[in-house]
Amino acid sequence: MSDLLFMLSLPPVTKGLVAMTIAGLCFPASGVMVLRLDLVPMRYMLMHGVILGGAISLALSLPLLMISIALNILLVLGMLHMTKDSSHGFGISSAAAMVFTMALASIVMHVWDVPAKDTLQLLWGSPFALKWEDIAALVAIALALVFYIAKNFRTISGIFFDQEIAQSLGMKVKLHHTTMVLVIALVIAFAMKLLGALLIDALLILPVLIASRHAQSLRQLFLRSCAVGVFVSFFGFIAAVATDLPPSGTIALLSALLYLLSTKIKKGKIS
Repeated sequence: MSDLLFMLSLPPVTKGLVAMTIAGLCFPASGVMVLRLDLVPMRYMLMHGVILGGAISLALSLPLLMISIALNILLVLGMLHMTKDSSHGFGISSAAAMVFTMALASIVMHVWDVPAKDTLQLLWGSPFALKWEDIAALVAIALALVFYIAKNFRTISGIFFDQEIAQSLGMKVKLHHTTMVLVIALVIAFAMKLLGALLIDALLILPVLIASRHAQSLRQLFLRSCAVGVFVSFFGFIAAVATDLPPSGTIALLSALLYLLSTKIKKGKIS
């Protein structure tokens, strides 16, 4: 126990724990938006956008996070501009954008002689590499997300239910849809740095799927998803430090085990 407390007192570990706790508390809220707006294909495109951002940042010695966020925002705005009806997600345009970003990333790596292994490290991520500035930005995104959902909950509920009905009721559907998509882009850029592309669903999607088995309303879905997310991220990180395992893999494993457990409980109740 004393060894664990000593490890947690080390600055990189402390920053990682703080960041993972905040991420676990806010990322699942954007995951609700991903699933309810049918944006699962888009998140793959945004993950590839972060890889392109990594290639550009390494080639030009620019800050990775800012480049990744800027690229994701540009990709999202481009898809919103090209897609007339976004009520069913961005399936086709997401696939086209994904191919474009990977092709551009390969060209950047070739022209500027960027080692592919350095860029592909973004597929794994590391909470130990964060700086306090990164955590401050993460806190800002978390607060903005909570404020936005709390202030516009009725409109968000209407858009999730039916965008055409929400539009007929005078709700600003296009504005709020665009805002939610941009929030998802920001969250995915941060999640890539924390967990990496391959394990991003551990905090973005799985907590929402777990919570959805017992939530009776949208409000409960948001609250329970965030509760599951903070539980998984906090205790998964502690377990990773205690066992000297990768935090991303440990958190993803705990999240997957909880999902399987919730599935069995749900089946048992149905039986």
